[in-house]
Amino acid sequence: MDYSFRELECFLAVAEELSFTRAARRLNLAQPPLSRHVRILEEKLGAALFERGPRGVSLTPAGHLFYEETRTIPRRLARAGDAVKRNAAGETARLRLGFVSAVMNDNLVEILRRFRTGRPQVQILLHDAPPHDLLKAIAEGRLDGGFVGIEAPPDAAGIEVTPWHREPLYCFVAADHPLATRKQVAMKELSKEPFVAVAHDAAPAFATLVNRLCGDAGFRPRIILESSRAQAVAVMVAAGSGIAILPAALEKLAGSAVAAIPLKGQPKITHVFARRTGKAQGPLADLLKILKG
Repeated sequence: MDYSFRELECFLAVAEELSFTRAARRLNLAQPPLSRHVRILEEKLGAALFERGPRGVSLTPAGHLFYEETRTIPRRLARAGDAVKRNAAGETARLRLGFVSAVMNDNLVEILRRFRTGRPQVQILLHDAPPHDLLKAIAEGRLDGGFVGIEAPPDAAGIEVTPWHREPLYCFVAADHPLATRKQVAMKELSKEPFVAVAHDAAPAFATLVNRLCGDAGFRPRIILESSRAQAVAVMVAAGSGIAILPAALEKLAGSAVAAIPLKGQPKITHVFARRTGKAQGPLADLLKILKG
């Protein structure tokens, strides 16, 4: 970029005011130097940015293009400067966290609320994605940590997990399914049912667990549809595509079109928080203290 911020500032003022006089007043600058900055900018770009006429000023096609590409730069620079100043003063930090939609329950909301109460100056940036994608982002340093569902697979090198919540698994069926009125159901009763499931590629640990539960009951699940998102699986159940084994918390999200039935033996999953191996510091360390109770 061979033009100055002052030249850009003058251009944006004229582009938005469509008047050199008003733009000069807005910048608290005399009109001749403002006109000079705009002219120099046009020379550097090799294109006229404004059409000047007796009726006033208008943007040329090149001017319109340049305005659309540059109009947010001053605000972004101002925000960046403010963020750095607040950070240097210890007023602001960011915690980049991932979560899988299936764990967005009251327990997680309470954890985040407690963290915000103790560290109100910390900005929490939440990213919703399947476990596999979250683990990759954590390993690459794009996320500070994540509520990734159940325990990370053993091949997730460089990842450390902290258990934070236990939850039962339910059998989800459509509201008009013959099992919908049952108070409890055994896994072996599901052997003839078509399954919809969370895709193995998206949540390998959870998919492996469901397959193991079915295997322990003496059958292999007949999976007819898959999705990377647990909510989508619940919607497919509601549509009558099949049954599913899902965390109990999804019952609130599924609505009245789905019945969630406790499983005999009450199998449970342990949700974990994943982060890169090593000593946690700053806001991440504070969050871990809350998770560990």
